[in-house]
Amino acid sequence: MALWLIVLAGCTARPAPPPDTKAPAMPRPADSDRATPAPPAAAHRLAQSTSPYLQQHAHNPVEWHEWGDESLALARRENRPIFLSIGYSACHWCHVMAHESFENPEIAAVMNRLFINIKVDREERPDIDDIYMQATLAYTNGQGGWPMSVWLTPDLKPFAAGTYFPPTARYGRPGFGELCERIGQLWSTHRDALERDAATLTEHLRAALAAPISTGDAAPGITLELVDRAADILADAFDARRGGLLSGGTNKFPPSMAMELFLRSAHRTADAARREKLLQRVFVTLEHMAAGGINDHLAGGIARYSTDPDWLVPHFEKMLYDQALVTRVAVDAHRVRRDAGADAFARAILDYCIEDLRAPGGGFYSSRDADSEGREGAYYVWRQDEIGRALGAAEAELFCTAYGVRPEGNWVDPHEPGAPKNILHLPIPLATLADTRRIPLDELQRRLAESRKRLLAVRGERPAPHRDEKILCEWNGLLIAALARAGRVLEEPRYVAAAVDAAGFLLREQRRDGRLLRSWRDGRTLGVAFIADYANLVDGLIELYEATWEPRWLLEARALTRTAIEHYWDDAGAGFFTTADDHESLIVRARDLRDSATPSGNSVMLMNLLRLAVMFGERDFADRAERMLRALSDEVRGALGASERFLCGVDFSLAGAVEIAIIGDPADPRTLALRRAADSTHIPGAVVMGAPPGAPDPLSSPLLAERPQLDGAPTAYVCRNYVCDRPETSPDALLRKLAIIARPR
Repeated sequence: MALWLIVLAGCTARPAPPPDTKAPAMPRPADSDRATPAPPAAAHRLAQSTSPYLQQHAHNPVEWHEWGDESLALARRENRPIFLSIGYSACHWCHVMAHESFENPEIAAVMNRLFINIKVDREERPDIDDIYMQATLAYTNGQGGWPMSVWLTPDLKPFAAGTYFPPTARYGRPGFGELCERIGQLWSTHRDALERDAATLTEHLRAALAAPISTGDAAPGITLELVDRAADILADAFDARRGGLLSGGTNKFPPSMAMELFLRSAHRTADAARREKLLQRVFVTLEHMAAGGINDHLAGGIARYSTDPDWLVPHFEKMLYDQALVTRVAVDAHRVRRDAGADAFARAILDYCIEDLRAPGGGFYSSRDADSEGREGAYYVWRQDEIGRALGAAEAELFCTAYGVRPEGNWVDPHEPGAPKNILHLPIPLATLADTRRIPLDELQRRLAESRKRLLAVRGERPAPHRDEKILCEWNGLLIAALARAGRVLEEPRYVAAAVDAAGFLLREQRRDGRLLRSWRDGRTLGVAFIADYANLVDGLIELYEATWEPRWLLEARALTRTAIEHYWDDAGAGFFTTADDHESLIVRARDLRDSATPSGNSVMLMNLLRLAVMFGERDFADRAERMLRALSDEVRGALGASERFLCGVDFSLAGAVEIAIIGDPADPRTLALRRAADSTHIPGAVVMGAPPGAPDPLSSPLLAERPQLDGAPTAYVCRNYVCDRPETSPDALLRKLAIIARPR
């Protein structure tokens, strides 16, 4: 049944698979839509939720329920459709729809009369979000996002869906109150037809989300040539001048996983022009992101995406996963060219995470909102006269020139269109400005650093955007990996220490009876986890081992991998399901292969299995990785632009690991020098292990077995398939050997 199948996206709009983008800016909500909220309910169901997003709605007049046995049983018992609203706490358009509709007593009365209303935090329950996002995309011609609005039968099958709806008809969208009445009427008069449509769509979802399985003994088409072709396709789609990929015509997201693929493919190619093109896409993207308004030039950290091709105007929310993914690419880019800009960019992002998002126990919070004082971006933008008062005339003039601040502003605030506002950015390189002003570059940098410090103090007096203080296992795993890699490559012990603390927190607070728990907040946990939680924590622990050589982290990574295999592995096919074998029953048990805002659990687990197989010599891990490559090949070949991290695993598998074992006292400066040589060379397939001489190996690793020191000195072995070249005791000799390996072939 055609029930407003063409519904425009709201908070975010994009084709499948969904990254979280937003639609072009809409007019400010009319004053008539700003209804006074009803008095808070006496004991609202959402008030005790672990999710800040759900708690934001705890005092709506809507009779919200959490997803769970009680609410789903109520829908079945009362034979009423479910209105499922999915969002997250930092989502701007989620706030808009909440204010316009969910705080409106008249609209709430309609919702309460017609539906069982359920709120879900997509960050806590990605399994529910993934299923019903696919339904939304089907109903909206490929446009999806958050807030997501889905109507379900009592047995959870979707029969209507959209994203943001205004309270009354405008922007070419039906009014939400009117839409609810219409859906309620259709449920009463055409329920059979709606249920038939819902059943048909559900079968489609089951087919789509189960991921097709290839058959046969070989992985047809999964070759290094395929990896390179995917890299070339993506590189051709990049903006060659400003970097990045356009989404929805104007938006640009940090393309972290594509850049990671470029670095791997460039490492192998002997074609100098092709190599330069791939590297140029990486470095120009990092350079323009670092200079643009998407980068917070005062506190560090990057926004979720820019709403323009120049990276100037961000969607101001800061997500932990973006900080992690961009940092990882910047660190690897620094290794390729000893690039000072990439080094500084990575440090600024990680320093922000440690300063603003780090919880007292060592874990990291999820995000900073885009909104403060009810306005998007209010916390971050500046009038020129504000800067003048804070810095004084001379320093303000220099700062405004450096950071593109103009009297007329460079951004139109939709809430104050007549007030000139500025987003800080670097329109010209500082070296160019220093030459123009005839100021030594180091003096210019010192003066600007002092001005940034003073402005940050002024900004700190403004009402800060909400911080989502739930700690997600998946996202923390991503950041642990970034901190550990940055710590060893950039030689910054603070980052490794922060990774150690975060890993300790997760293993202590978010693990019960050997099983991970996805979310923690204020001492309370969400009793489920997903394959992405296991995958990214294992990845982080492997990186942490390579940064510390502490066997504990690698043993924990292996144990968690075995738990993931026990509860998530698909014995009938290959790969990992999103949910565990004892998870609640949903309309489909999905197996996610496509990377979106974060890498898919299967993509990360493929690499984990391959690396752990090398480190432990564990045949079972290698066999499962091979099964994944065979069984999932058709799906990957059909979605090259959404399989970047999986293709990185393909690259590792087919190009082969470079095994580096260093035997020496970890505190010995000579050992540290060998480590520095190994860590500073960009070899995407490198696996680095170390152990003191003569000590029992708790890992029982074939890479560390029977590796003596030469003449009692710390010694490095470079191997493939555990067959090693002549061992080296000189860091310079090791660097030369690794440089030959790193040379394009």
